[in-house]
Amino acid sequence: MAVDYFMHEKIWFEKYKYDDAERRYYEQMNGPVGSSSRQQSASTTSSGPAGDQNELLSRISHLEVENQNLRSVVADLQMAIFKLESRLNALEKSSTSHQPSPVPPTQKVEPFSVPSKKVELPSASPAKKVEPAAAEEDDDDDDIDLFGSDDEEEDQEAAKVREERLRQYAEKKAKKPGLIAKSSILLDVKPWDDETDMAKMEECVRSVHMDGLVWGASKLVPVGYGIKKLQIQCVVEDDKVGTDILEEEITKFEDYVQSVDIAAFNKI
Repeated sequence: MAVDYFMHEKIWFEKYKYDDAERRYYEQMNGPVGSSSRQQSASTTSSGPAGDQNELLSRISHLEVENQNLRSVVADLQMAIFKLESRLNALEKSSTSHQPSPVPPTQKVEPFSVPSKKVELPSASPAKKVEPAAAEEDDDDDDIDLFGSDDEEEDQEAAKVREERLRQYAEKKAKKPGLIAKSSILLDVKPWDDETDMAKMEECVRSVHMDGLVWGASKLVPVGYGIKKLQIQCVVEDDKVGTDILEEEITKFEDYVQSVDIAAFNKI
């Protein structure tokens, strides 16, 4: 049963025989040229891996040469750095050794070594300069005040003068008016809609009167959809008028004012 099954099956059991026959047929047809070309192709295919291997070996040798050159360059740099460090150390040692020695304390000039008799002090009164030399020699002992009474009198007079000057300066400063801190504010006053009477709204805003508040120029700025907002300038004294109080006073006009914003705030 199996033999009959294989007889009817189309299986090529002896394909290699037909391949050999086909190869011999084409060899006979092509002649020696075909065989030579086939041999050349075989040689190229056989020599291909060998050529790649030779190229790889040449590249490896080239890289080894470059590696050796780099190592030599690195060694030269290390040697140069070592020489520079040694020279720097030698220069530091020489600079520390050549520093000037400090002056001994015995060579210092004492400021009190000058005799006190050579110092001429100004006299307290010009009358003493007119006195004769003989009277000065006789009254040397009388002029010397061991307790410094003249100096105390001079200190008291100087203190009185200083106190008087301080009192005058304080009075002058108290009479001088101090600086008033002011600010310039630009307000954006927005209406409810495009039907709001802007002239009436500006009149209501300017009707706000406060101590330290001065209104300035104003203009209408378009916002969109036919709606315009009122931009108005004012100057306020910081100690008297605050921005919160100003916004509350303006927003009291609910029929015209929707909101109030500060567009700009500058100190004067």
